[in-house]
Amino acid sequence: MHDQHAASELPSVRRQKILLILERDGKVMASELSQHFAVSEDTIRRDLSELASAGLVQRVHGGALPRPKDTGKDFFTRVGETDEVKTRLAQLAARRVQDGQIVLFDSGSTTLQIARSLPAEISITAITASPMIAIALADYKGIKVILAGGQLNPATMSASGQETLRLIEGIKADLLFTGVCAIHPDVGISSLHFDEVPVKQAMLDSASHVVAVTMADKLGAVEPFVVAPCNRINTLITEQQVASGNVEDYRRLGIEVVQVDA
Repeated sequence: MHDQHAASELPSVRRQKILLILERDGKVMASELSQHFAVSEDTIRRDLSELASAGLVQRVHGGALPRPKDTGKDFFTRVGETDEVKTRLAQLAARRVQDGQIVLFDSGSTTLQIARSLPAEISITAITASPMIAIALADYKGIKVILAGGQLNPATMSASGQETLRLIEGIKADLLFTGVCAIHPDVGISSLHFDEVPVKQAMLDSASHVVAVTMADKLGAVEPFVVAPCNRINTLITEQQVASGNVEDYRRLGIEVVQVDA
């Protein structure tokens, strides 16, 4: 069934829809997309070229495939890796938590490290959709843990769906530690997993102050599914040495950038 308004869509919207079709079908063909969106094959080929240039698809003759999966690591691989810089970033972030606060913990190995780095006597209410983070927080006597249920994504070890959203949308948190797959000053915060997007957006809407903690390789990167503009983040904690991009791009957006020496 064709999109009735496809011809008038912005290219960025059409490309997001192409990514959704690719995730669903495992491949896309320019001829079929041309019919689906009621645009020329040349237009679709330009779309696929732009997506390939951004590293979001793999171009093949006549269409595109998902980019190779070995570019990422599963949750348990990332958790099992010891990284001194990531530990220091997490420890710095954990110092921002104050007694009596309501704190949202997004999914991710870095966010899990923040949970493990909290002061032993801290007294807060913590909300998360990640069972792994909930278990880590349960070790603290002074932390009341609320776990948002839903369908578990084995790749992220985090819940999503209407049950998850209902709980998060009913909370007014003081602080959010958001997980970051990629962050680009122009594109914004983006994710590799489509089902994460509404959960992350709900967390951003529910928090008074948002802290993103990320290694430098996530800066300037782009993943297929956009979550929100960069200016939804209040504080960005990252490494001193940044290989790609410029942290000043984020400061110009009004974000407090804190860099940690290796």
